[in-house]
Amino acid sequence: MTETRSVIVEREMPHPPEKLWRALTQPHLIAEWLMKNDFVPTVGHRFNLSGDWGGVLDCEVLAVEPNRSLSYSWDFAHDDPAYALKSVVTFTLTPSPKGTHLRMEQVGFRPEQKQALGGAKAGWQQFFAKLEEVVARAG
Repeated sequence: MTETRSVIVEREMPHPPEKLWRALTQPHLIAEWLMKNDFVPTVGHRFNLSGDWGGVLDCEVLAVEPNRSLSYSWDFAHDDPAYALKSVVTFTLTPSPKGTHLRMEQVGFRPEQKQALGGAKAGWQQFFAKLEEVVARAG
């Protein structure tokens, strides 16, 4: 078994878990902060995330615990093993005095995938910044 690495991003958000949950599970809101998608929060649902960069991620919902936890596969097929990725993204929402502590962990980066790991580290920071804007705007 090859050792894999992960990307973890954590943010304290001044919103209740229910409000964040909507942004994590409603396709039109996901499109605003992450990517175009055909997401349905049902275990076993297969969906795609389409990036502005032209790539398409193949995903499958693995776990859904409303307002608490969401997990899905995040796979990118590529001829170059350095970019071909089989990973899992998990969001964990924990109520906090200020609103919600949101934790995202993406696991599955192989040692030779330094560029993909670096891209994910930078990308998730940008996604989270957009997520904060979307949640603040959403009713």
